[in-house]
Parts: sequence; C-alpha cells; structure tokens
Amino acid sequence: MTPEANRLVEAFADAGFPRMPAAALVAVLTSESSALTAAELATELEVSPAAVSGAVRYLQTVGMMTRRRAAGDRRYVYELPEHAWYAASVNNQALYERLASVAETTAASLDVPAARERVLDMAGFFRFVQRRIPDLLDEWNAQRS
Repeated sequence: MTPEANRLVEAFADAGFPRMPAAALVAVLTSESSALTAAELATELEVSPAAVSGAVRYLQTVGMMTRRRAAGDRRYVYELPEHAWYAASVNNQALYERLASVAETTAASLDVPAARERVLDMAGFFRFVQRRIPDLLDEWNAQRS
C-alpha cells in the first residue's frame, strides 16, 4: 500500500473506524480491479487470513463491502458495493435514531439540570443529523449526475 493510502487508513482509524477494516477498505478502494480475494487482501496488508476474515465481516456488516464469487472460480472476491458511501450513510440512520432515543431517555432520568441539558443537546444533534441525511444524500446524487 502506498504511503498516501496508509494515511487514508490512519485518517479512518483516527475517526474511530477499526484499523484492520479500514486497511481492507482502503486496499479494495485503491486496487486496480476494485475487487480482491481474501488471499490478495492478506498479501497486500501483510496479515493473516483470519485478520482479513474479521475485517471483511465487519465491512459487510456496516454495508461497505460485498462478497461475490469470482467469475469461473470458487474463490470469493470482496468489493465495494455500488454507492458504498450512500449505503453506509443510510445504514447509520438506525444508529442516529437509537443514540437520540437513548439520550432522551437518559436525560429524562437525570436530576442535574446541566447534565440533562448536555445529554438533550446530544440527542438534538443526532435528531438533526437523522433528518438531514436524506436531503444530503439527494444533493450528493444530484451533484454526481
């Protein structure tokens, strides 16, 4: 992986993304074919097949990687889904809802007004993001066209 690609992995990791899934994501993203087998990922990342397995499982769970059979081969290849960033953003909608809902419930249980306000502010932020994501995604799709 190039030093620039490694910086992208680090940026994902600094943002809280697990390092190994970030490395697998960047490896596929920057590959010539945009689809790599588990063995190719292990070689590119210089890690064990088990590390690759965990990384791609995580990426599949969050909607940022898909698995398909390679043409004429028994092996699977891992690739970005079409509109990967859109899918990941849509998948976060449930997370924003959960965070906002739990924060509101937590705030209602707090006796300290300042603490209650801080937690409600957080809930308000996640509600705002949840409402804005669909419009942002529509704007992004319009810009891409």
